[in-house]
Amino acid sequence: MTKKTRTAKPELSPNAVTVLERRYLRRDQEGKVLEAPIDMFERVAKTIASAEKNFKTGRVPAELEKDFLEMMTSLEFMPNSPTLMNAGRELGQLSACFVLPIGDSMEEIFEAIKQTALIHKSGGGTGFSFSRIRPANDVVLSTRGVSSGPLSFMNVFDAATETIKQGGTRRGANMGILRVDHPDIMDFIMCKRDQTVLTNFNISVGITEAFMDAVEKDHDYDIINPRTGEVASQRSARKVFDRIVDLAWTNGEPGIVFLDRLNRDNPTPHVGEIEATNPCGEQPLLPYESCNLGSINLSKLITAENQVDWDRLAQVVELATRFLDNVIEVNKYPIEQIAEMTRANRKIGLGVMGWADMLILLGIPYNSNEAVELGEKVMKFISDTALATSRTLAKERGPFPNYEGSIFDGKGDPVRNATCTTIAPTGTISIISSTSSGVEPLFAVSYVRQVLDKDILVEVHPIFEKIAVQRGFYSQELMKKIAQHGTIQDLAEIPEDVRRVFVTSHDITPEDHIRMQAAFQKYTDNAVSKTVNFCNDATREDVATVYRLAYQTGCKGVTIYRDGSRDMQVLSVAKDDTKPEDTVPRETAKQRVKRDRPRALSGSTYQMQTGCGPLYVTINEDQNGLFELFTTMGKAGGCASSQCEAIGRLVSLAWRSGIQARQSVKQMIGITCHKPAGFGENRITSCSDAVAKAIQMHMAQHGEDDVIHANNGGACPDCGGPVEHEGGCCVCHACGYSECA
Repeated sequence: MTKKTRTAKPELSPNAVTVLERRYLRRDQEGKVLEAPIDMFERVAKTIASAEKNFKTGRVPAELEKDFLEMMTSLEFMPNSPTLMNAGRELGQLSACFVLPIGDSMEEIFEAIKQTALIHKSGGGTGFSFSRIRPANDVVLSTRGVSSGPLSFMNVFDAATETIKQGGTRRGANMGILRVDHPDIMDFIMCKRDQTVLTNFNISVGITEAFMDAVEKDHDYDIINPRTGEVASQRSARKVFDRIVDLAWTNGEPGIVFLDRLNRDNPTPHVGEIEATNPCGEQPLLPYESCNLGSINLSKLITAENQVDWDRLAQVVELATRFLDNVIEVNKYPIEQIAEMTRANRKIGLGVMGWADMLILLGIPYNSNEAVELGEKVMKFISDTALATSRTLAKERGPFPNYEGSIFDGKGDPVRNATCTTIAPTGTISIISSTSSGVEPLFAVSYVRQVLDKDILVEVHPIFEKIAVQRGFYSQELMKKIAQHGTIQDLAEIPEDVRRVFVTSHDITPEDHIRMQAAFQKYTDNAVSKTVNFCNDATREDVATVYRLAYQTGCKGVTIYRDGSRDMQVLSVAKDDTKPEDTVPRETAKQRVKRDRPRALSGSTYQMQTGCGPLYVTINEDQNGLFELFTTMGKAGGCASSQCEAIGRLVSLAWRSGIQARQSVKQMIGITCHKPAGFGENRITSCSDAVAKAIQMHMAQHGEDDVIHANNGGACPDCGGPVEHEGGCCVCHACGYSECA
């Protein structure tokens, strides 16, 4: 195998440099950046290569350091974010994924909260199963009271995460899983219907094969009380399944995880049962287990003849497998139990990114049989090579300590790692590597980004832009047209062969998404993190079909997102066909006339409990509908009172000028203030939020029950850039923000 000649200085895009400076490079106490990107890569390569000193046989650290550095600076491989951030620094915590156990006692639950705080402080994400907690209103023998149930404790975990993440280098994120046979399952399924709650959690229902069988046969299934292990009742499987589908259709959550399938592939069943995954669902882990991840950039592994460079791919897989095993050696774990369990199983998760870009460079449409077949071939090659490397490492260093009794015991040469492969979402590291995320299709060929409410920038996929220039059909006007149109499939000015390969997540069917996920899952030890994107007019039955297909094709879980189902979704494409009630043409706006106030109006007053005290919201109507809004604070005077008066005046002016009520709700709902969030039965987060929810209550009482939720996955909270739903997460490709860490 002949190595390519490379330069040590990475060729980074402006976006990549921005992300590195904001989130990865070392800073002093005043926030001044102290290292360049090349310094970061050298720091990481040196630290990870130094693990070779722990073994009598293996590679010379200085030589291996050069290979690691070359692999990263050429953007062929990138480790997970904590490794880039913390290797060679005082914190030294290098893992991305953790799972903590949650028992049924108060002591166990709050011990888990403390451990969660330590993990989030170190830059990791956590997954939990709440299935062992007794259901709400169940007996508590020690106090002769009743249990508050798993959902109440999820809120405590969420609040702790919200506090801890303020001071961290990496946003804390959680996965909450509840078994489908838990008595509180229906409440769990509904718990994120209000998108202002549990904002630090992704949630998934733990699905069993018995449940799926009952769904298909339209039978009831057993509900088990975890305190006693006995059957508490039975439910209609079809009704529970339909409720899961309904909420996923509504806003993308919950996802589903096939628990029996996770445990069928559990490499160490003698050690324990897998109950939970990391925040994005791709890494099933035992309690107290962690896993460090890394991804190969497939778009860089193409020969000059536009073929897969299998020789270099093999080299990168071998190096990356050794790299990830070395991470386990030099890692500083936040909790001793995690250090012990991680070293005992030595799980690593080597995955890929740039899959969509590789297909484009090879001229293969993402939604083709050829792409699915190549996906299987590439992942099998990576899996086989990684396993062979793990066997080599076992000869050098010994097998993982829990090898005896594992699924590998007595089946060929020992292995160093209980698992080798995982397909993770690669939001920020794919930005650093200037490539597409994970195994996702392109989100858009061109999209618009608004900067500081003034400048509108058109972002174009670099490969598309290069081809457009080379073939003479590039123009700024065309790029803007693509951004407005959202697809190039019916634009005749773009050559047909180009349209054929530049398909986006909304150009392909949900079934195509699942076929690709299943292709990679077939040869992946752990799981595949991927989002199945639906167009806005998809039906609930479409979602149900995909869930069934995911189960039938061997996927270990599935996350879906229906376009526009989360309110205030940022425009990744600048579509003109907005709904009439959402946008009023400029000409119409000029013609608006403010309605005069009649002498008498009727209305209602609502008491809303805020952090500043009770807020009384009065809503009056005339013959044409909502007319005016007044607010009165229970505590007179102060900024809160004056701001509420201003809100009332502006809302009234908007209504009298023809702005629909739901638009004022959209602007105010979910706004937070410095006061603690979650007051009252409506979980008020601010005075603005209280006014919005009072308007909603009024609309509901008058037969206009059009619930609007706060933004959770719309515009990037850091830079205002486009947020894309991929890999079971929301990611901003402008600055690297991710809701999942």
